[in-house]
Amino acid sequence: MARLLITRPLPDAVLDAARAHHDVTARDSTGPLDSAELDGALSDYDAVLATLGDAFSADVFARAGTPRCRVIANFGVGYNHIDAAAARNAGVTVTNTPGVVTDATADIALTLILMSARRAAEGERLVRAGDWTGWHPTQMLGLHVTGKTVGIVGMGRIGKAIARRCHHGFDMDVVFHNRSRVEDPGVPARQLETLHEVMAAADIVVAAVPGGAATHHLIDAQAIAAMRPEAYLVNISRGDVIDEAALIAALETGRIAGAGLDVYEREPEVPARLRALDNAVLLPHLGTAALEVRTAMGMMALDNLNAVLDGAEPPNKV
Repeated sequence: MARLLITRPLPDAVLDAARAHHDVTARDSTGPLDSAELDGALSDYDAVLATLGDAFSADVFARAGTPRCRVIANFGVGYNHIDAAAARNAGVTVTNTPGVVTDATADIALTLILMSARRAAEGERLVRAGDWTGWHPTQMLGLHVTGKTVGIVGMGRIGKAIARRCHHGFDMDVVFHNRSRVEDPGVPARQLETLHEVMAAADIVVAAVPGGAATHHLIDAQAIAAMRPEAYLVNISRGDVIDEAALIAALETGRIAGAGLDVYEREPEVPARLRALDNAVLLPHLGTAALEVRTAMGMMALDNLNAVLDGAEPPNKV
């Protein structure tokens, strides 16, 4: 039996399936692997089922030399915490779990759109604090979402799923920016030439691009400055896609109306200035947090690593 390291607690069904075929070591910690654990993962195991924060950098692979590990099956679609090129050079296959995360992540985008535009989190805090004095006609007026324009940055699987929900569910116009031409966005939509055009055109902007060097601070101070003062910015991609300091400044000064965030630049650190803002809705990276989704992700990760260990091409090689 192959030795398999599972780096975080996973749903029982996934653990049971893994133990049926492999000699499994499952960490109890919910935190990422530390430096020594990263080294041990490559030297002591045939396969690793890793996830967000397990930083398999080029340095880790360089220290490993010729690793025992043959595959790192990432639990999640984003894999910017793994240096895929360095892994390839070391003979380690890297896989991810696209597809199964699409709808759940798109649902969280809509959650953030509604919570921020309709000031739901702010209102919930008001009630819990015992400060609500009753309904009146001008209390907590937010943005009416139906019929507005959503701007999607990144029209991949998740971006398209968000567009469908916005168009069909809320009769929203859809504009988007993508690094390549998208022939079929799935709904009536206009692809604009530049990011700044999308930022300026939309009432709500949603970041749905992959993480990595190419998208680091893609939405910077200049991009935020292009937004309308009454507009909202939502991020369900990776935290460092948005320049967090620039966003905080824009929210503090009222340069934009609000933001809805499920991810953060230095996650799990969330700056005190951001936490203090009533016009920011802050979720703890809930994008795929549903049992059936997390189970499906785990099963897909197992399918990927099993294929590699069996000498076959994995379904989701990156």
